[in-house]
Amino acid sequence: MTKEKLNLFIGSCVLESEELALFIADKLLRDLKPFENKITLTYKGSFDKANRTSITSYRGPGIDEGMRILQKIKDTFGIPVLTDFHEREQAMKLATVVDVLQVPAFLCRQTDMIAAGAEACKKYNRILKIKKGQFLSPEETKNIVDKASSILSLNQILLTERGSSFGYNNLIVDMASFQIMKSFGVKTVHDATHCVQRPGGLGTTTGGKREQILVLAKAAIAAGADGIFMETHPNPEKALSDASTSLPLDQIKGIVEQLIRIYEVV
Repeated sequence: MTKEKLNLFIGSCVLESEELALFIADKLLRDLKPFENKITLTYKGSFDKANRTSITSYRGPGIDEGMRILQKIKDTFGIPVLTDFHEREQAMKLATVVDVLQVPAFLCRQTDMIAAGAEACKKYNRILKIKKGQFLSPEETKNIVDKASSILSLNQILLTERGSSFGYNNLIVDMASFQIMKSFGVKTVHDATHCVQRPGGLGTTTGGKREQILVLAKAAIAAGADGIFMETHPNPEKALSDASTSLPLDQIKGIVEQLIRIYEVV
């Protein structure tokens, strides 16, 4: 993370194949090259989606194949990579390759997960990115920061806003969250695609409101978010995970350009 540049965490929801991951990373770098002095780009891809709605949904290639693909992206393009971990035993192994370890929202209160991630990030000088659960207020994330910062320095901790549950199958983003969470001494990220989900909204899959992604992302930058997390796919309707909220890959450049303008003003 840097103070001056807009920090972007972009990639596919799940690692579908090495070929697709390399294609997405290559296009992101080419499309965003005009902004290379204004942004930092981290490629994201999940090796396992452990919280899919249906037991028949595609989960990912697994930890070993996922690490191999992410290492290939690092070697090919020289950019940092991010992935989620779902069990504390995975953290140390992933940190040998992955630059940003992400704690999923549903696991953000699991003390052992936070501690394991922090220990791994401390050993390998990585970043621990924690998603605020849909069930937590921004004020409650201080407890998360206290857990992580008992092991890790504050500048290696990121808090991510991904919306709060508002009735059934709906999420709402409180834009005051960024100011509140930053008051705990850490940088904050807006999860632009997951915050517009409708969890379980399609029965066996999660729905979403893709048309609201940009307006909320712009509002988050204006409210003080230090970075944006978003998922993309060359053909979102065929994405194997979060098809309803993945952004078309060819729209990322235009979206980032608008976010940079707001970020520079703020």
